Amino acid sequence: MVKLNVNPTRMELTRLKKQLNTASRGHKLLKDKQDELMRRFIQLIKKNNQLRTEVEGALQQAMQNFSMADALLSDKYIEELVAVPKERVTLDVVEQDILSVKVPIMHFNYERALADGPLEYGFLNSNDELDQSIQKFTEVLPKLLKLTEIEKTCQLMAKEIEKTRRRVNALEYLTIPQLEETIYFIQMKLEENERAEVIRMIKVKNMGTTL
Repeated sequence: MVKLNVNPTRMELTRLKKQLNTASRGHKLLKDKQDELMRRFIQLIKKNNQLRTEVEGALQQAMQNFSMADALLSDKYIEELVAVPKERVTLDVVEQDILSVKVPIMHFNYERALADGPLEYGFLNSNDELDQSIQKFTEVLPKLLKLTEIEKTCQLMAKEIEKTRRRVNALEYLTIPQLEETIYFIQMKLEENERAEVIRMIKVKNMGTTL
């Protein structure tokens, strides 16, 4: 490790000791932050994986039902059915601070409950597969929106974890070792100078006694 290029004085020694103390405290705080971020990130990942599995399973069932309905019903009828959405969804996004990470909290607002008949169409012209498909797509929508919020939060936290990790490593493997080595060098240099001064004083004293 290359030491810092400073003058070996007591003033520099005092300054570097204060800087080392600050760097050590900063390293501990950042390490604690990194550990807490990782703990929360792992919790979110588990929740994300569970929710994604549920969403993908529901979407797969809905698509299977829709494929069956598409094979049995007129394409024109299905196109007219889904051409204009009946429900309007609005989104309000607010930020929440999690260990200096600004994560989105998404509030989805519906004009009415989706479960109360998401689409209006003639059931006489429909079939059970289409009804089941629409019902499953409707039921999975809130989970899909929640999954969006969680995945975005995971992305932001992953970036912050990486940034914090780099800062922790820079302090641990570069800044703190450099300061420690420089402090050691200055202390050795000052002790060497003190010994040289003591020897000089002894020689001066001996010369005075001889005279």
